Amino acid sequence: MKAAPAKHLHWWEQRWFVLALVLLSAVPLLLPDVPPLLDLPGHMGRYRVQLDLADTPALQQFFAFEWALIGNLGVDILVELLAPLIGLEPAVKLIVLSIPPLTVAGFLWVAREVHGEVTPTALFAVPFAYNFPFLFGFVNFALSMAFAFLAFGLWLRLARLERLRLRAALFVPLSMVVWVTHAFGWGTLGVLAFSAELVRQHDRGHHFVVAGVRAAVHCLALAPPVALMLAWRSNAAGQTVDFFNMEVKLDWLTMVLRDRWELFDQVSLGIAVLLIGWAMVSWKLVFSRNLAASALFLSIVFVLLPRIVFGSAYADMRLAPYLFAVGLLAIRFPEGSSLRFMRWMAVAGLAFVLVRTGAGTVSAALYDREFDRNLAALDHVPEGARLVSFVARECRQPWAMNRMLHLPGLAIVRRAAFSNDQWTMEGAQLLDVHYRAGRPFIRDPSQIVTARRCGGEVWRPLSLALATFPREAFDYVWLIDPPPYDPALAEGLREIWRDGDSVLFAVER
Repeated sequence: MKAAPAKHLHWWEQRWFVLALVLLSAVPLLLPDVPPLLDLPGHMGRYRVQLDLADTPALQQFFAFEWALIGNLGVDILVELLAPLIGLEPAVKLIVLSIPPLTVAGFLWVAREVHGEVTPTALFAVPFAYNFPFLFGFVNFALSMAFAFLAFGLWLRLARLERLRLRAALFVPLSMVVWVTHAFGWGTLGVLAFSAELVRQHDRGHHFVVAGVRAAVHCLALAPPVALMLAWRSNAAGQTVDFFNMEVKLDWLTMVLRDRWELFDQVSLGIAVLLIGWAMVSWKLVFSRNLAASALFLSIVFVLLPRIVFGSAYADMRLAPYLFAVGLLAIRFPEGSSLRFMRWMAVAGLAFVLVRTGAGTVSAALYDREFDRNLAALDHVPEGARLVSFVARECRQPWAMNRMLHLPGLAIVRRAAFSNDQWTMEGAQLLDVHYRAGRPFIRDPSQIVTARRCGGEVWRPLSLALATFPREAFDYVWLIDPPPYDPALAEGLREIWRDGDSVLFAVER
């Protein structure tokens, strides 16, 4: 019996092309020595404490750190493994550099399993790996979402091959890995897996109610982290508030590609929205019912999620970019579609990827220049210094957010100095600050200052911060691009470094 001829693969389906897309997604982060993500320098300060606290008396006078099993440890664990081998900063760069490629690989694997091919329209989802939550610096979350999409690709593949017992066995430990990386990724994986299994069971002839029950049974392999979640949160503090704030949710939806240039980012999002809308009304494009169901379920979760969960803000915002990514991945071409049309769509998708990647590379390089300019101040800070930092922000952030709000965290990394930018949320962070002499300037957001009082916000105006911080508790004051202030407030502070408006003062006794 003659074997069936192999299916001809178009250039956008070839393995070399898919691999090239995955590797291309790392390009924007190749140049910066510290990936310029807003919260990342603060996280790096915590990594230095977790690695060196036991052997560094300077850190011991400021910080405490105690390991615990929580659903927010992805990069922390990888740093623990890699930093002793290659150093903290190279380890962080390597880990963060890997997140976009892993995300893209997950996106394209899901498209391949659902459609039987990497569709040209799937290329439009690739730039969503550089989404606003990732650029905000939610690195554990972003890594967990990359793992979730990779795991979802495996879930779909094993279902297609009818390897359901193997799938159940594999996803018990895999669900634990995703949860430990970040609980949000585990929750997303559960939604994706349930919606896909629901459609599969319905396609096998079961009524939707029966299909739902059977899908829930199959998803029990993802349930073990529930026990960990209950143990984690049973004693955790923090409110869960701000439900159904639709005005804010709509704002998040418009910001999913937010980076530096508002018009460019909004036009890019508009292209993705138009493509999804076109697929809804055109006979030239259709949706996979599998991924359409996933997009619907994720949208319901997005609406139901509050803005703050267990004291952690931006809970709903984090999911928003993946709604668009799944919607784009769901699009495919009906049987008999014009090859010419598919080629043109593939070229358009590739152009979209290249333009967004090029812009992201330039943006990251510009932020890296700002980082380097201000980090020169640390050359004048001795080991173990008691440093208080004040970083300017506006009451209403411009589209290009100030990514230096946690730059002082690198003083911990490079000088084992005190920094007042660390988070100390019970149940969400393993680090604690016990430097009582510096109160109330010892934790986030005491490092954030404004030109004037912002209604309803806790940030201090710079004038108030300079007038009230306890001078006997600190050796140095670092102002990063500060707003204008009365020079009289700097009396008793000796300037030892300056670049533009940024300045490092020594506190004179």
